[in-house]
Amino acid sequence: MKNILSFVEKSKQNYLDELKTLLAIPSVSSQSKYNPDTRKCAEWVRDQFKKIGMTKSQIFETPGHPIVYSELISDPKKPTILFYGHYDVQPVDPINLWTTPPFESNIRDGNLFARGSADDKGQIFIHFKAIEAILKHERELPINIKMLIEGEEEVGSVNLENFVKANKKMLKADLVLISDSAMYAKGLPSICYGLRGLAYMEIEVVGPNRDLHSGSFGGAVHNPIQALSEIIASLHDEKGRVNIPGFYNDVQKVTSKERQAFKRLPFSDKKYMKDLGVGELYGEVGYSTNERTWVRPTLECNGIWGGYIEQGAKTVLPSKASAKISMRLVPNQSSKKMEKLFTNHIKKIAPKSVKVTVKALHGGEAVVTPLESAGVKAAASALNKAFGKKPLFQREGGSIPIVVQFKHLLGLDTVLLGFGLPDENAHSPDEHLNLDNFFGGIRTAIYFYYELKNYIKKT
Repeated sequence: MKNILSFVEKSKQNYLDELKTLLAIPSVSSQSKYNPDTRKCAEWVRDQFKKIGMTKSQIFETPGHPIVYSELISDPKKPTILFYGHYDVQPVDPINLWTTPPFESNIRDGNLFARGSADDKGQIFIHFKAIEAILKHERELPINIKMLIEGEEEVGSVNLENFVKANKKMLKADLVLISDSAMYAKGLPSICYGLRGLAYMEIEVVGPNRDLHSGSFGGAVHNPIQALSEIIASLHDEKGRVNIPGFYNDVQKVTSKERQAFKRLPFSDKKYMKDLGVGELYGEVGYSTNERTWVRPTLECNGIWGGYIEQGAKTVLPSKASAKISMRLVPNQSSKKMEKLFTNHIKKIAPKSVKVTVKALHGGEAVVTPLESAGVKAAASALNKAFGKKPLFQREGGSIPIVVQFKHLLGLDTVLLGFGLPDENAHSPDEHLNLDNFFGGIRTAIYFYYELKNYIKKT
């Protein structure tokens, strides 16, 4: 172990140079103009697998972006990890808010800035280098590992479920490992044991059959932007609760034990507000900020558009307006059921003066991994050794739909061993990854591989 960790220390600059090469590939999965780059990124990942000593490295085609798979099996009696990550990234808009170009890596104040640095290229690269470091000094890994890296996570993993269904035997493992989440705070290693689910919707409101002159027709025709705004505004009551009948029917109550655990975390509403630049927090009355973002369901408007938004004035009464709305869900809430509840409610409250269409774009279920599971225990021990501190345990407000699919299709619990930080601007301009966490992540991954065999005994 000493030689392996010493090698990691000596290789830091090489690791950064390699990671910068990966981050320079603009693999934006949601925009077709980047399709050649997304393909190039998949090929880079495949070649990296071969470079670090993995076997059976190959690209699997899908109707969308390719999936890259590799494995290294040395002994069937060893524990087997199925590592999941993604090489695709979010769009970079608005580009003018980036301090440096999004695909040109820049190091400032101990952080590496680039699109994909935290989500998720930097975090999957941590495991590439951990595997490589071990194999430089040992003939084989202490565990078997299978690596599944997709290119559509940022667009809902639309082809991944079918791939998993078709390859259950190939993907057989003892647990799933994902590094695509954040630690609780800098200097505080943590393990995420719960994710919220998601139901993502789109509303289109259509009024007149064409755009109209607002002077000639204003006051006689219901403006679709106004109608849409009224619908959205009605979706919460004065206590911050979602105003959809049945929305809370299946929600699990937060246990007193968990609420007490959240209270012990070093969290400050004042610091949170200062970091976000807001004067007051908003949310469901009766719950703390962590509870509202981790264990309570929410509804948010993610985007709204309609009418004239270019420079100057155009006095138009638009024909239509649209919005995208996401609902974050908690255990026991079904995304399909919430889609139906949402759709029925919107159609019921829509004024007769407009026509409303509701579409479900994608969704996934919430998941909680037992703290007593072997993978969580091994991860806690590995973090303690790598960072010199016992880790905290937290939930996460975001969603990784494939976690539920791994449980349902493969019967596997997932360990969420993330090395990002909450303020690293994933999905936003100036995304970055803290370098202490990056190198600490490599050490943690190495320890985790060795620790796991102490917690999973196979015969």
